[in-house]
Amino acid sequence: MARNEEKAQSMLYRFREAQAAELGLGTRADRRPRMASACKSLRECERWRGEILREISRKVSKIQDAGLTDYEVRDLNDEINKLLREKRHWENQIVALGGANYRRNVAMLDEDGREVPGTKGYKYFGRAKDLPGVRELFQSRKKEEEEENQALAYYKKFMNQGPSYYGDVDEQDGSLLQYEGEAEQEDWEEAYSNLRAALGLPSDADLPKIPRTMQVAAQGTAAKRKTADAEEDVDMAPPDDRTPLPPATGMDPAYAHAAAAASYIPFLQTEHLLPPKMPTRQEMETVLLGLRKKALVEEYFGEEGT
Repeated sequence: MARNEEKAQSMLYRFREAQAAELGLGTRADRRPRMASACKSLRECERWRGEILREISRKVSKIQDAGLTDYEVRDLNDEINKLLREKRHWENQIVALGGANYRRNVAMLDEDGREVPGTKGYKYFGRAKDLPGVRELFQSRKKEEEEENQALAYYKKFMNQGPSYYGDVDEQDGSLLQYEGEAEQEDWEEAYSNLRAALGLPSDADLPKIPRTMQVAAQGTAAKRKTADAEEDVDMAPPDDRTPLPPATGMDPAYAHAAAAASYIPFLQTEHLLPPKMPTRQEMETVLLGLRKKALVEEYFGEEGT
């Protein structure tokens, strides 16, 4: 026992012990716990975190050595990532014990404001970035980012376009409407000639006009409403007040559209295509009052029967 105490007090032993502590190779009694959650002292957690940071710094400096083989570089990079995971465990334990939150850091960004690849998950340090397979990985990531940026730049060309892009001003000069009318007339004449040939009608038969009475009425009503909205503010009536349209506005637009649609579908009537009529407030109150009276009567006679 005395011999062991003398050896512990010797200069060489203390030098070796300090050197082992600097390299992270502490004695058995002073070895870092395997589980961070087993340490309940905030001071000890801070100490072990600092030791891990020193080990990471030494290994990152060592991985820059050009004399290392590819296998040694891979092993060093794996050890650094293992130490980083262990450091996160100790930082979580420090937060659990009420210490500082060392994980409140932001992502590493480049000069364009984009996140630097390799800063999440498995990381590569020093010569590990030049290993076979890793260089291609970074190049593929860079190529994918460039393709995404090109797609985004192409998409941005079609953003914030004016009304002319969506064709809202095509009908202002009237040329488009004239062209559509001429094309519609040509199609009507071609369809009539085909039908005349199929039915064997005489070639000198008069060409009927395009049936567009309902469409014209609906378009006229919509045009009048648009003009009225442009000239003066229209007082919008509440849904309960369903007053008929004034005579100046012509037929109801909903009825005109329903009639135009029903003219193309023979088995439907105009009433089938009209929007449903919503009950008024008075009608709803009458229905609810009747239901309430019925419930009270049933409750009263039910009590008498019992």
